[in-house]
Amino acid sequence: MFSLHKISVSVLLFVFASNTSAQDSYILPAGADEAGMGYSCVAKPGFWSSFSNPASLASQKEPAAGICYENRFNISELGIRTAGLVIPAGTTTLGVVYSNFGYRYFSRHKAGLASGLNLSEKLAAGVQIDYFYEHVPGENNDRSRLTFAAGALFKASEAVRLGFRIFNPIPGSVRKHFLPASVEAGAEVVLGRPLSATAQAEIEEGKKMRISMGFEYAVRAGFKIRGGFTSGSSSFCFGLGYRVKSVSADLGFMVHDRLGVTSVASVVFNLNRQTNKK
Repeated sequence: MFSLHKISVSVLLFVFASNTSAQDSYILPAGADEAGMGYSCVAKPGFWSSFSNPASLASQKEPAAGICYENRFNISELGIRTAGLVIPAGTTTLGVVYSNFGYRYFSRHKAGLASGLNLSEKLAAGVQIDYFYEHVPGENNDRSRLTFAAGALFKASEAVRLGFRIFNPIPGSVRKHFLPASVEAGAEVVLGRPLSATAQAEIEEGKKMRISMGFEYAVRAGFKIRGGFTSGSSSFCFGLGYRVKSVSADLGFMVHDRLGVTSVASVVFNLNRQTNKK
């Protein structure tokens, strides 16, 4: 039988998954650097951004691996654990990602395989195949889903980059189980070498439009600070990151006015031996 704590957490999980749009538990976002900027990363190149917009993989020219943990509202049962791997392969770059949300009585798992390549000097495109598995208490309640996402990244100028992603563009009439479709569009603007700003809009099936924005400032070589806001849960965000040789470590925080603080920590390892020797 469920204890009172397990029942309370299960109810919270269902309510959270159904009603919270800032970090939808089907999407399972990752990356402390992205969290510090309100997850406004559809046009921002980077290791974790590559799994938000597979077109960003085209800019990843070196093999890398990363791990991330999101401690949502300081409740372990709401945590998201993610591991990713990026592998350049000739003219294309491959990405593999796995995420887990929840705990033993209610959980969602996601495994994704992505590919991105440059179509020209200014345009990149990518696609990602996603498999979702959901475990729910009770007999025969487990569900699995297979879908895909596609994205594009356009370099409008040296200072402006535009991004677009569509997720699960499958007609509802052919879906066996519900999985929300969404469309994201945004931009990154480099305001100066040490400062860049991002903004994006997302429309998700059955929900209101979400607006996210953020900034990143390079204080000194290897050290950055970040800030942002996302309208999905009216959360203000901030974070910082530091890179030492082949390792990048980041922390991000999202402050909800009623539910509290979500903290995110991630580490990315550059696997290029030549880079590691420098």
